[in-house]
Amino acid sequence: MTVNRTIFGRPLRSVAFDVFVVGMVVLFGLAGLVNQPGGWKAALVGAAMAVALLFRRSHPSAVAAVVAVLALVQVFAGWGPLAFDVAVLVALYSVVKYADRLRDGVLAGITAAVGVILAALQTESTVAWWATAIYIGLVTGAVWLVALNVRTRRLYVLSLEERAATLEREREAEARAAVAGERTRIARELHDVVAHSMAVMIVQADGARFMLDRDPETARNAVKVVADTGRQALEEMRRLVGVLREPSPPDAAAGPGPTDEPDGAGVAADPEHRRLALTELPALLDRFRAAGLRVRHTVTGQPVPLPAGLELTLYRVVQEGLTNALKHAGVGAAVEVTLDHARDAVVVRVLDDGRGRPPVSPAPSGGHGLVGMRERVSVYDGSLTAGPRLAGGWQVEARLPLPSTPGTTEVMAA
Repeated sequence: MTVNRTIFGRPLRSVAFDVFVVGMVVLFGLAGLVNQPGGWKAALVGAAMAVALLFRRSHPSAVAAVVAVLALVQVFAGWGPLAFDVAVLVALYSVVKYADRLRDGVLAGITAAVGVILAALQTESTVAWWATAIYIGLVTGAVWLVALNVRTRRLYVLSLEERAATLEREREAEARAAVAGERTRIARELHDVVAHSMAVMIVQADGARFMLDRDPETARNAVKVVADTGRQALEEMRRLVGVLREPSPPDAAAGPGPTDEPDGAGVAADPEHRRLALTELPALLDRFRAAGLRVRHTVTGQPVPLPAGLELTLYRVVQEGLTNALKHAGVGAAVEVTLDHARDAVVVRVLDDGRGRPPVSPAPSGGHGLVGMRERVSVYDGSLTAGPRLAGGWQVEARLPLPSTPGTTEVMAA
């Protein structure tokens, strides 16, 4: 685990490096206190330059201006170049790298060029002053170019980080929108299920009322259907209210999955208000076979009556899994759809071998891919796993626990 230590709101490593640089400049100033031109006055100028460098990251332009003024004082005093003038190069580097505008760095470079000429004129040497100016100018120019290169890389990294943060925010916003849209659709479908249950209860209650005197046994069965249907409708209503609550942060699942596309087109389309159930699976599989998938359907275990909403969720998971296989595994891929009726849960698996060829036209989705499947499965306290297979291809598996009160067969009173 990495710990980012800070001091005065700045990274500890940066502060330690700046303190080291300041210490070196002060040391250079004190080292020539006895024999350097200017004596203790020059040492004070060097110390002032060193203190200014402490703020070179946060206020680079101001620091460069202060160091330039102090260097000009040194020129006017006639002291010539001294060891602590390395602070001028540090300030030049800092303003080019950290200034908000490169214009400040250019102005600092021009000022440094003038300072190079003045320093060369005051340097006591056996060679011509212009030779000294060329030497000092090359060193100063190299520092300026290195700072420019570092600045360019720094701004490039910052732009990449900002772009990554923007993409992450957009992805989260799209995921939240997908969850909201899928929850609205789930709520609409569950509403249809509850409305159907209410209609069954009304019909059975009316039948029981008319058959109460003629055939008490039939009336008793009808009343039982009303009670069972009412309990099931109440459970569906509870799930409906849970769907309509404030959504939790979406879990953006990695891996391929269908994208947001309009419903009602292509192989995955269904009529807007059609009540879907597991009996519709063969027709769905036939549509995907016609689209080019080699689909094999297997049912294991002992099927039991399931609530309509649970059947709808299983249907949608199979639909999204097949659409995912068609889009990413491609036409000609082998897909195995397994519906396993366990004792306490029903498990649906959609496996593909990933060995197809891309479809001519993209297959539209029946919803919002993995995000939508997770939302649907979570309504029934189930679990969804999706990911690549070791043998190649993709696997989607949803496990939905069976309700405590199993679904009942609708008995119509004669």
